[in-house]
Amino acid sequence: MTTVDKEKYKCLLPLMASGNEEEEKDYKGPTPGELLEPLFKQSSCSYRIESYWTYEVCHGKHIRQYHEEKETGQKINIQEYYLGNMIMKNPLSEPDQEEKENSKDGAKEIPTKNIEGQMTPYYPVELGNGTPCSLRQNLPRSSTVMYICHPEAKHEILSVAEVTTCEYEVVILTPLLCNHPKYRFRASPVNDIFCQSLPGSPLKPHNLEQLEKQQEMLKMPFRRVKEEEMPSTKEEKFSSIHKPVAVGSHQLLTVGTTHISKLTDEQLIKEFLSGSYCFHGGVGWWKYEFCYGKYVHQYHEDKESGKTSVVVGTWSKEEHIEWSRKNAARTFYLREDGTQTVRMVSHFYGNGDVCDLTDKPRQVTVKLKCKESDSPHAVTIYMLEPHSCQYILGVESPVICKILDTADEYGLLSVPS
Repeated sequence: MTTVDKEKYKCLLPLMASGNEEEEKDYKGPTPGELLEPLFKQSSCSYRIESYWTYEVCHGKHIRQYHEEKETGQKINIQEYYLGNMIMKNPLSEPDQEEKENSKDGAKEIPTKNIEGQMTPYYPVELGNGTPCSLRQNLPRSSTVMYICHPEAKHEILSVAEVTTCEYEVVILTPLLCNHPKYRFRASPVNDIFCQSLPGSPLKPHNLEQLEKQQEMLKMPFRRVKEEEMPSTKEEKFSSIHKPVAVGSHQLLTVGTTHISKLTDEQLIKEFLSGSYCFHGGVGWWKYEFCYGKYVHQYHEDKESGKTSVVVGTWSKEEHIEWSRKNAARTFYLREDGTQTVRMVSHFYGNGDVCDLTDKPRQVTVKLKCKESDSPHAVTIYMLEPHSCQYILGVESPVICKILDTADEYGLLSVPS
C-alpha cells in the first residue's frame, strides 16, 4: 500500500473465521419455536408502562393496550384495545413445522431487525383478530411479536410500534432463544490489519502521527468514578437497548441505567425514604436528581459555566393526597392465586420553576416501579414530557420491589417491618 506522501507499506489482511457458520450448520437442537414453548405453556405476561398507555403481552394469548382512570366514587374506567389475539390452539405448531421443513432443505434465511444500528435476528409470532380499527373499515388490529435473544433478559417488552395503521410490531427480549446459534446476538467483528514499513518509509505514516497527536490533545479530563459506581459490562450492554419508548406525541427526553450505592438493602431503603439518598440518572445534556419526598431536579454541569439547574417539581404531602383522590396512586398486579400486589406507585410533585411556555409552575408525576435485575442495586431513570412542562419521571429498580407492598391508599411508602 502507498500513502498520498509516497510512503510504502506491506499489509497483511486477517483471515475471517467461519466458526459460527459451522456451528449453525451442525446445529441439531430444538427449533426456536420449541425453545419458546415453556414461555407459552406457563401463560406468563410481560408489561410495559408508558406515560399514558400500558402494554400487556400475554405470550401465546393476546396483546392488550390499556389506560386506567380512577373516577369519583372509586370507580375505575378502563380504556383498552386488543392489538392481536392468538387464533391457533397451539401458537407454535405451524412455525415449528416450517422450521423443521426448512432445516431439511438447507439454510433458511432468518429475518432481522435493526436494533440501534445492529441487524439482529428474531423469531416472529403473528397475532390477529384484535379490536376492530375504524380507520381501516373496521378491519381487526394485528401484530407481529418479534422474539430476540438476550441472555440477561426476563422476557421484557423492548418496544411497541405501529408500523402501519392498526398494525403493530412488538419486540420481546428473551434468554430462551440464545440456545439456538442462528438467533444469538453477534457484534460485527473487528479485525486488526498489520502493516510493515518498507525500506525508505517511516514506521508510521506522517498523516497518521499527526492525527494521533490531535486526538490526544482533544481528550477531555474526566472524573474518576469509584469502582462500586461503575456499571458492569453486562448491565451496560443491556441498558443500551432497554429503553422506554415514547408513544404518539409524548417526547422521550432521556434514559439511562446506572448502579447506585452498595449500602445494605436496609440502610439504602431507610436513606432513600428519608430523602437523604437521591437517585441520579439521564444521559446526554440533561441529568436528573430525584430525592424521595423532597424534589425532582433537572440539571446540566459544564466546566466553564458551572451547573444549570431547573426545579421540575417539589414535594407537598397535602398536594399529593389531593392529586391521588383524582388519579390512581397505586397500580396493582393480579397474581394467579387471585391476590393482588402493588406493581407501581405514582407520586405528584408540583410547584416547580415557572415554565416560559405556559407561565405556570412545572410539575412531574414520579412513577416508582419494581424492576427485577441480576444487579440488585441498578436503577433506570427516564423522563417523558407528554405536555409542555408537565413531566413523567420513571424510576425502576430492584430496591423499589422491596417497598411497594408498604404503599398506603395514597401510594406513600414506608420502611418494611
